[in-house]
Amino acid sequence: MSSSRSKRKLSEGNLSSCNGCNSLDDKFDFADCENWTAEDVSKYLMAKGFTHEARLFQKEEISGKVLDKLTEELLQKKVGVRSLGKRLELLEEFQFLKKLQDNSRPKVFIDSLKVFNDPIHGHMEVHPLCVQIIDTPQFQRLRYIKQLGCSYLVFPGAAHNRFEHSLGVCHLAGTLCRTLQKRQPELSITENDVLCVQIAGLCHDLGHGPFSHMFDQLFIPAIRPDCGWTHEKASVDMFDHLIESNELNEVFVRYGLDDRDISFIKEQIAGPLEQKNTSWPYRGRPKDKSFLYEIVANKRNGIDVDKWDYFLRDCHNLGISSSFDCHRFMKFSRVIEVDGKKQICARDKEVGNLYDMFHTRNSLHRRAYQHKVNKIIESMLVEVLVKANDHWLIKGKNGKMLKMSEAIDDMVAFTQLTDDVILQIMRSDDPALAEPQRILNMVQRRQLYKCVGQTQPPDGTFIERNRVPKMKDEIVQVQETEDMDGPKLTPDQLIVHIVDLNYGMGHRNPIDYVRFYSKANPQQAVMVRKCQVSQMLPERFAEQHIRVYCKLRDPECISKAQRCFQIWCDKKKYTVQKPPEQGSGQVGILPTHTWLECLLAGNVLDPELTPAKPESQENPGTPEKKKSRTRLSM
Repeated sequence: MSSSRSKRKLSEGNLSSCNGCNSLDDKFDFADCENWTAEDVSKYLMAKGFTHEARLFQKEEISGKVLDKLTEELLQKKVGVRSLGKRLELLEEFQFLKKLQDNSRPKVFIDSLKVFNDPIHGHMEVHPLCVQIIDTPQFQRLRYIKQLGCSYLVFPGAAHNRFEHSLGVCHLAGTLCRTLQKRQPELSITENDVLCVQIAGLCHDLGHGPFSHMFDQLFIPAIRPDCGWTHEKASVDMFDHLIESNELNEVFVRYGLDDRDISFIKEQIAGPLEQKNTSWPYRGRPKDKSFLYEIVANKRNGIDVDKWDYFLRDCHNLGISSSFDCHRFMKFSRVIEVDGKKQICARDKEVGNLYDMFHTRNSLHRRAYQHKVNKIIESMLVEVLVKANDHWLIKGKNGKMLKMSEAIDDMVAFTQLTDDVILQIMRSDDPALAEPQRILNMVQRRQLYKCVGQTQPPDGTFIERNRVPKMKDEIVQVQETEDMDGPKLTPDQLIVHIVDLNYGMGHRNPIDYVRFYSKANPQQAVMVRKCQVSQMLPERFAEQHIRVYCKLRDPECISKAQRCFQIWCDKKKYTVQKPPEQGSGQVGILPTHTWLECLLAGNVLDPELTPAKPESQENPGTPEKKKSRTRLSM
């Protein structure tokens, strides 16, 4: 036999209905029949009395991988089995082979599943192998990494961590996989497929650093701008380290997972492990199971269980409502072949539900993730980590002491790197950490850098982030051109943030990358254009804001920074931003006539911050109506 896996003996009960299986058990590895070669299949059919058919199968080079996919029509047209009776006998034989294979694998009974009680998904049943992964230091580390990073310092309810999010993604991944398995048996989704998808969902965030995306999107680019490191790559590295350091290889084998399955898990997290110029670069699963790669991290349109969990969990903890129903989406999902690849498609009537999903994403970014106070606290904490990087060291492999920026290359050190790095820096007696401690003290006392203004580029214009240094220079140069008195501002005293708000695919409409099916024709995938859905959907799917902060707290300096920013906006013909309001903690308000001129011209960036119209003040309406008035526009 071609398989190197040791043979598993079947019990007498499993073989009682098999004609001659006792003698064949010594010759064929039924537990591994899906890996039989064409020669193995031919020998088995010969032993079972299908002499003529065995020659046909060997001629067509039919291996064990496709046996359970063969239909009566394929046996007739592709293989050449003319007798209807023989075709039916062969199909019955292949079904029995699959049962033998399933019976030879370890079973997971309901009483061996562990139950987690989650505030979002309720009681979640978790596979024993997933439990063994959870009960490791590498996974438990996620308990100490905030899901929303610095947002907890702005939104008191945003205290949830990557740990519970990962459990939720594991649960939803298994739910969607089993839904498709039950609805479409012809997809041949195996128990191994389901388990691998669940493990990928469970481990997809193992590589996050302190304060989640603050670490990989701000800190690492500031310290090592050319290293190309991503938290997805770190998740794969940490997954390997988790298996090796906890000796879980044998546990994976015990539950029927081999090297190919482990590759499949890692490919779901970080994409193809090797760059290949082929139509199918993955090695974990064949092309006819391409839809499995869309469950945890969907690179095609962004509709995946990772987003579903963080939408539900973040909205719950932030106090933001969401109308998207992921369970309804699962009820109406089907796998259909599109352009040679099988994709997860939705029922045509669910297009509105999907627009709600992307609108929820946009709302979360606008109201929480990109909140101006949240972003400036992020900048201050990044400044802390950058200044502490050379002085606060972590013990890595073989006892080597590493900087934070070096820990990403050593999973022993990275396992120790969590949000508590901030507390350790704050409590350190090292005089070299005095400056980071000063900034942390400012954050604690809410002495934050001041936002001096916000604007938008003209319609259709998007600014690259590499232009930020030049923008700071241009704003500071206004002092010279306008001959301003007082203390001179320098570029390093300003912070410029480029804030991108979109539906997840830049300026593109993500629904254009989703395929739908109709009730009348569930086997055909079609596109649904925006104009077919509603006239009230957004015309644009992306916009950009520019925010400028001043590090100085002197009122005169802040007032000067505001004026420089205002003049810079006028020269660039950017939308004029409403100045900070009195009592908001900001100082140095621009002259009243400037704001009034903007108001009369209707040139206001954020209409939700403008005073309510007189008629709405007189007739506020019901709480539900008030809520609908403050909803963010699409």
